Amino acid sequence: MAILLTASVWMSVGIQSWTLTKERGEPDTEVADHDVLVAAGLVNAYFESQWRDFGISVANKADDLTVLRRLSLALHGSIPSLEDIREFEGDLRPGRIERWTNRLLDDPRFGAYFAGRFSRILAGVENQTLIIYRQDRFEQWLAEQINDDRPIQEWVCELITQTGLWTGKPATNFVTATVQENDVDENQLIGRTVRTFLGQRIDCAQCHDHPFDDWTQKDYQGLAAFYGNTRFSIFGIYDGRGEIRLTDPSTNDEKAVIPSVPFCQELLPEDGTQRERLAAWITHRENRRFTRAIANRVWGLMFGLAWSQGGPLHHEVDDLPDPPDTDDLLDILGDVLLHEQGSVKSVIRVIVASRPFNLSSETIETDSKLISLQQDYWGLFPLVALRPEQVIGAMVQSTSLSTIDQNSHLLTRTIRVLRENDFLKEYGAARENEFSPTLQTIPQTLLKMNSRLVRELLETNPFNASAKIARMSTTDQSAVENVFLVCLTRRPTEEEMEHFLARGEGDDRSRRLTGHEVEDLIWTCFNSEEFNWNH
Repeated sequence: MAILLTASVWMSVGIQSWTLTKERGEPDTEVADHDVLVAAGLVNAYFESQWRDFGISVANKADDLTVLRRLSLALHGSIPSLEDIREFEGDLRPGRIERWTNRLLDDPRFGAYFAGRFSRILAGVENQTLIIYRQDRFEQWLAEQINDDRPIQEWVCELITQTGLWTGKPATNFVTATVQENDVDENQLIGRTVRTFLGQRIDCAQCHDHPFDDWTQKDYQGLAAFYGNTRFSIFGIYDGRGEIRLTDPSTNDEKAVIPSVPFCQELLPEDGTQRERLAAWITHRENRRFTRAIANRVWGLMFGLAWSQGGPLHHEVDDLPDPPDTDDLLDILGDVLLHEQGSVKSVIRVIVASRPFNLSSETIETDSKLISLQQDYWGLFPLVALRPEQVIGAMVQSTSLSTIDQNSHLLTRTIRVLRENDFLKEYGAARENEFSPTLQTIPQTLLKMNSRLVRELLETNPFNASAKIARMSTTDQSAVENVFLVCLTRRPTEEEMEHFLARGEGDDRSRRLTGHEVEDLIWTCFNSEEFNWNH
């Protein structure tokens, strides 16, 4: 109870001052930073109360380079380049993490990467027919919404309600991804809608009442009925006439299913098409399930794990329990969406400014029970395996000293896309439920060790990192340091430096490593445990 009361007190004080700044019009940078700090203060108060009440020791603050690596992996799916690291370390003004957060959020790579992550749950990962599902158009459209920071309520409504052709109206791909035999599968569509936008799984209620939750088969049918007259043709998606009709097993009579919602019936508008009514109900500002689901997904994208209130289990990102009677972390972050006009970027800024995101993954605890408490209550940053696209993104960036982005040469960008696609086909693309814990398999490990792609990335030539580091480094020490920065976003420890210097030929510490020796060192970092984890 103390936890919830503390958060509520912070909520009542913080949100009031926050709302007042918004009423004065468009905030300048200074006011916006203040709003982020107010919201981050609520998040910190929530966790600090938990840590205090459960006697949890908290890990030390992570160093700035570690946080920069987390940010880059979370927002761009890659690690910082040596060029970025040098510029970051040259920024000695206070608040550089906040400035770099804004910089990464303003980069088009942010929307492109988040669009790819969102599209997995919005459209699945199955190989849909290209004729009626255009992944490229869908992800490009999503990236535009995210980069423009369009209110998420607006583009979610567009996903649910859009009509037209999937090429000209990309949002319709959310519907066409479920088309089976030239017909919209309303059961698959409503299951995906509820998982994504309400954070709950109701799929099993299609056949029977949910065995562990309050969802009933009638609830499922009532929600699916909102898609009952959604039609597909060669001219696109449209709202036609029709309804879902089911056979009553007791009488064998057919009856129409009336569109209905299982909770918050007062939020369902009477006017509009069936899909418009459903979209308005889902995104209604008083529907806590929507803001909580979005907040939890963004939290998961930033940490690699969905949020848990504590205890032995982390909730799946799309299997949240019913909202509690008193506000918790997801409500705090959900209120950011409400007060910041549906801004996903604002939620990210608050998370980055919070204490949990800035904690180290290392612990001084030795008792396994105390370590488990730290993990369960976010007393340290979780150690999470990199996603497949993060692995190849980090490998490709490691072999270039400059940042590979939209400003890079077209040939460089094209080669990167081709290499990433080839690698993901062999390594294994991400699953729809991408927050489930995974470990690297033996075939994946072997692929990183000796695949053709790795050989091409590391092969010493005038353009890759191996040759450039050997050429620019005046001593072996500086070469080893540059490799560690390029691959691991940190400098080597004294022990590591001595270890690698001892592998060099001769005792002359002023000698320069050759390109092939640097190549071997980068390969070693690629295949280290540290490279494979976010921490």
